[in-house]
Amino acid sequence: MTVTVEIAEQPTQELVEAFARLTPQLSRSAPAPGLAELTEIVESPACHLLIARDEDGGIVGSLTLVLFRIPTGMRAWIEDVVVDGEARGKGVGEALNRFAIDLAAEHGARSVDLTSRPSREAANRLYRRLGFEPHETNVYRYQG
Repeated sequence: MTVTVEIAEQPTQELVEAFARLTPQLSRSAPAPGLAELTEIVESPACHLLIARDEDGGIVGSLTLVLFRIPTGMRAWIEDVVVDGEARGKGVGEALNRFAIDLAAEHGARSVDLTSRPSREAANRLYRRLGFEPHETNVYRYQG
């Protein structure tokens, strides 16, 4: 499969429809973002919404790269990587991640962080193959 990756520059009905299809494949509990939420993401200077297209131009995956400056430098964080079930194993996730890594470097980030559930075995194999290494840390979550 030929995959192209681009940064979503505008919220469109096509994006809304793609996320309606992709979001349930990423999370059972999170609702798909609508036009208002996608507008907020696309217009945020910290977010880069990457989309992968197949050779027919259809959206087959997405990744959000968040870039932000802190006192110790530019940070890059990958979130919500999702590849359509029919396109998995065809290089879509790799193309999205490589694009994100390059974009982070262009913005001065020296490292890129992400988390992945252990049950996502294929994704974890991909991340290791791309050079990501487990980072020993405690992850805390506050849900107020």
